[in-house]
Amino acid sequence: MTPSTASPPESFARAVTGLRALRPRAEIRLDEITAPQRLAPYAFALTANVESQGDPEAATGRLILLHDPAGHDAWDGTLRLVTYVCADLDPEAAADPLLPTVAWSWLTDALAAAGAEHHAAGGTVTQTSSTRFGDLAGEPATAEVELRASWTPEGEDLSKHLGAWCELLATMAGLPPPGVARIS
Repeated sequence: MTPSTASPPESFARAVTGLRALRPRAEIRLDEITAPQRLAPYAFALTANVESQGDPEAATGRLILLHDPAGHDAWDGTLRLVTYVCADLDPEAAADPLLPTVAWSWLTDALAAAGAEHHAAGGTVTQTSSTRFGDLAGEPATAEVELRASWTPEGEDLSKHLGAWCELLATMAGLPPPGVARIS
């Protein structure tokens, strides 16, 4: 779909305003990026980097707001939030068979705790681990978890949804809750 050259609908403009209004915790840096143009007539996108224990990219993510004024059957609405979040893990955590279920609950719990009402949520969680050999040997094994999800927000104020997404990023990066000090 090609975006309209006319001004975006007011409902989309209000949704974008809600996303721009939230100021995340200090460890999370949000930036606006160019949104994909073929997914919906109107789109807005953010990227995030989370710093934890000196790692400037302990978790990274993208959040894309899609809007189709005509609605979309699969979305069951006119707005859709789509996300991709990736975080480094220690190799033992990546081997946990419960990790996908727990990672999915980080998203659903964050949405519920923020009061971000939604429906038609779906997604995948992927856990990977890598061990290097040959000329690449010597580097420690690495592991990561990726969460890809989308949901249809209820209402046009998306600040609660962005707050929940930032909480998901913080959890995946291993940050303690705000106001709680990390024990060395």
